Amino acid sequence: MGWFSWFWDMLSFLGLNNKTGKILFLGLDNAGKTTLLGKLSTDQVHQHRPTFHPNVEELTLGGIKLKTIDMGGHIQARRLWKDYFTKVDGVVFLVDAANGERFEEAKKELDMLLQTEELAKTPFVILGNKIDLPNAISEPGLVQVMGLTGLLTGKQTKVAPGSGVRPLEVYMCSVVKKVGYGDAFRWLSQYLQNA
Repeated sequence: MGWFSWFWDMLSFLGLNNKTGKILFLGLDNAGKTTLLGKLSTDQVHQHRPTFHPNVEELTLGGIKLKTIDMGGHIQARRLWKDYFTKVDGVVFLVDAANGERFEEAKKELDMLLQTEELAKTPFVILGNKIDLPNAISEPGLVQVMGLTGLLTGKQTKVAPGSGVRPLEVYMCSVVKKVGYGDAFRWLSQYLQNA
């Protein structure tokens, strides 16, 4: 049994099965959104061309039924993001943690999403991807450059429904090395609805 299968079996064991949700995968182009979706659906990593049209996948992972929508990250595709905000149960925002030249652009897009009324109560997990690269920023560094200092709600604490606080957390990961994103999805799954 591979690590990936073991992880999703553990989610089921921990009682995180029988959940369902619609998750948006957002972020700038080349952050790893399509690679992550491919990894989740087939446990394979492939080279992908830029995403020009939304990719919709329905996945069942450890008993969690997800409808995932991978949105392109280039400028033209970002204009379509708002068309998919309705009835979203979570947002996974990927940042290329090894490309400091684009942090400001990523922060601008994340700020816009966090200020969007339709997503005001939607849980957000920010994935700092590509930590396997030598020039990747640390988690505290990413929190700072993305303007999230003091806004995170905690990896061990669940935000109470109706509290008026949006669940928000940062996880560092490497999709190609199979590191870090499992914890992020476990965190996000606690906010999904029971099937």
